[in-house]
Amino acid sequence: MPFTDADLDAFLDEGLPPARMAELEAALREDEALKKQLAAAVGRRDAGVHSLGAIWRRHRLSCPTREQLGSHLLGVLDAEHEEYLRFHLEVVECRCCQASLQDLRDQHSAAEEEVIVKRRSRYFQSSAGYLSEKA
Repeated sequence: MPFTDADLDAFLDEGLPPARMAELEAALREDEALKKQLAAAVGRRDAGVHSLGAIWRRHRLSCPTREQLGSHLLGVLDAEHEEYLRFHLEVVECRCCQASLQDLRDQHSAAEEEVIVKRRSRYFQSSAGYLSEKA
C-alpha cells in the first residue's frame, strides 16, 4: 500500500499505528523515491508550510482530555462519548491517548495498593493489644 503525504506527516509526528510505522520504516530502507518524499515532507515543515490536517494532528484537537480518559476508566461517560473514545483508542489507535490511559491505569493501581497497605497497617495496629505473647 503506497504512503501518502499525510502518512509521512503522521510518521514524523509519531502518530501512525505501530504496525503502519514499522511498515513505513521498512519501506524507507529500500525505496529511494519514498526517502525523497519524506525529505520533501520535512522540507515543507521546515519552510513553515502546514496543512490543516497537520495542525489538527500536531495539536491533538480530536484527542479526549485526560479527565475524559479517567471518566472512561471509571465507566461514567455517556454512551456517545464512550463510543467516540473507544473509536479514538481502538480504531485511530492514538498512541498519545493510549499512553495517557495506561498512565492513568498505573496510577489507579498504585493508589489501590497504597490503600491496601494502609488498611493492613491499621488492622495490625488496632489488633496489636489483643494478641497474646503465647500465640
